Amino acid sequence: MFRTEKRRDAAGKTYPWIIRSTAMVNPYYVYLVDKDFGPLFIKFCSYFPYAAKLCLNGHEWLKRQLTQRAIPFEPLDNGIRSSDEARRVQRIADTLDATKIDAVFRKWLRRLPHPFAPAHRAAGYRYHLSILQSEFALTQVLDRPLTGRCFFEEVIRENLDIGRPDQMQLIFDRRVTRRTPGGFRTRVLTEGVVPSLHVQYKRSKVKQYHKEGQALRTETTINDTYDFEIGRALRNLPALREIGFAANRRLLRVESLSHDCLIGEDHLDTVTQPIVVHDQHASGLRFGDRRVLALMQTLCLFALSPTGFRHRDVRARVAQLLGRDHDAYAAGPMTYDLRRLRLHGLIERVPRSHRYRITPLGAQTAIFHVRLYARAVRPAASLPTSGSRSGQHAFARLDAALANFLQEVQLAA
Repeated sequence: MFRTEKRRDAAGKTYPWIIRSTAMVNPYYVYLVDKDFGPLFIKFCSYFPYAAKLCLNGHEWLKRQLTQRAIPFEPLDNGIRSSDEARRVQRIADTLDATKIDAVFRKWLRRLPHPFAPAHRAAGYRYHLSILQSEFALTQVLDRPLTGRCFFEEVIRENLDIGRPDQMQLIFDRRVTRRTPGGFRTRVLTEGVVPSLHVQYKRSKVKQYHKEGQALRTETTINDTYDFEIGRALRNLPALREIGFAANRRLLRVESLSHDCLIGEDHLDTVTQPIVVHDQHASGLRFGDRRVLALMQTLCLFALSPTGFRHRDVRARVAQLLGRDHDAYAAGPMTYDLRRLRLHGLIERVPRSHRYRITPLGAQTAIFHVRLYARAVRPAASLPTSGSRSGQHAFARLDAALANFLQEVQLAA
């Protein structure tokens, strides 16, 4: 606010001088429920120059618009969880602009008492809205909320360096130098059991968190428009909107998981559990079972075969991996195993032939089973065969190498 202080000129006479300062004043909050914007508030300062503050939520405005148009939707706090007319909802959301925000402010100024009397307004003293703070949110609702928390914690662990200057350049599309003010860091906060990721650029920041256990929320908050060489006038809202939503999208592109074995939880669960396809039943392919492991190893041998394989091509190899004679692993069990692989989608029959070929899912699943068992499970379960010191050292080196491997592929407990 502005205050006056006493100053003296060269002759020693005193005169008042207007300065910028702070003071403890009485603010007046008016809480409203608007027909179009929902809950909002206007705050008036009781001291010159009688600043006012308008705070509203665009998601609440959107909910009112959907209700007025009889468009069904399911809310998610200050957001939309789902709607059968998602594209129409987005088109309506895009129409919120500076004109509508200024209009609701003028509407309530006409109804509320405020410091500028009609005589003041006639003399040209009026409120002009500027942008003190703006938030732009991207909410991605998860179809499997149960796994969302695991996914987000993985995102946090993989992107602890997201606050570095070079990363900030990618997210905000701004050059960062040694003269750029502000600290560049990543903060991971845990409030209760909900983790959140915070990165900062000057006075602006990006926050990411798992919203109500159902969605991944990414929101950019701009606290100073001059961080992006844009004025504070409300007419600059479209430019800020573009910056905010672009920052959200860039953050999601920068975030990446170093480990992706291409085996989703659903696929793995489908393979290991019994399945019914067109009234045909097939037992699950249990991980660690010797017979299943032999089948997976055999599939790896034919993963690159352009002509596929036949019944007799795999029977001998599976029998050998099981340590049995060829006759001990009869044609009946082999047919049963091929049927299991086919119904689980790991192999498919070549049309008009008695050959099979491995599917992309089958190749991924087979390699996953074999590698995880041979390179992780079996070494971890091994014990040194000798009680000698050299044997103990060898096992310690194996354990350390295995721990580093599991940490690298993020399979550690």
